[in-house]
Amino acid sequence: MDTERLQKQFDFCLEIDKEKMIGRQTYLSNGEEKENDAEHAWHMAIMTLLLSEYSNEEIDVLKTIGMLLIHDLVEIDAGDTYAYDEEGKKTQHAREMAAADRIFGLLPEDQGNKLRSWWEEFDFGDTPEARFARAMDHIQPLMLNASTHGKSWEEHGIHLQQILGRNAETSKGSTQLWDYAYENFILPNLKAGKIINDD
Repeated sequence: MDTERLQKQFDFCLEIDKEKMIGRQTYLSNGEEKENDAEHAWHMAIMTLLLSEYSNEEIDVLKTIGMLLIHDLVEIDAGDTYAYDEEGKKTQHAREMAAADRIFGLLPEDQGNKLRSWWEEFDFGDTPEARFARAMDHIQPLMLNASTHGKSWEEHGIHLQQILGRNAETSKGSTQLWDYAYENFILPNLKAGKIINDD
């Protein structure tokens, strides 16, 4: 047994426990607590297992789940950048790149390179797996926002155009899931005044 390799793997496993401490702005379905990054990743992984049949293209489900489980690990260092925080987005890429160097660098080189490549693939969004993973990353919070009757949207004064802008490419992963999300998660909250209509 290569004890040095094993130690690096356990060091990484312990380090990523910190993902459970990174808070997000999306409320859990009870409308009381907000989810953390690890809960978000777990939820999207299960959703991918169940909803991958609606992908526009055939995907490697295990790889897609892997992408979703690791794509927010960089937030251990970089912090969560709220989807509609335009100021935070200006420094997000640099913060996350530095975090990726450190966090994936904890692993043995072969595994670190593999996970880093998945993280970059997700970020670029130019493969079937990345397109579907990004769709899940956008649809999961829409579902939770809808389940809490738009609580987070209302608190932050979110406009319809902000939601549509963020989801401009969601349909590239799954047209069917985006159509469903728009009809069932967004429109009812728009009609209820939880989302600001710019028209």
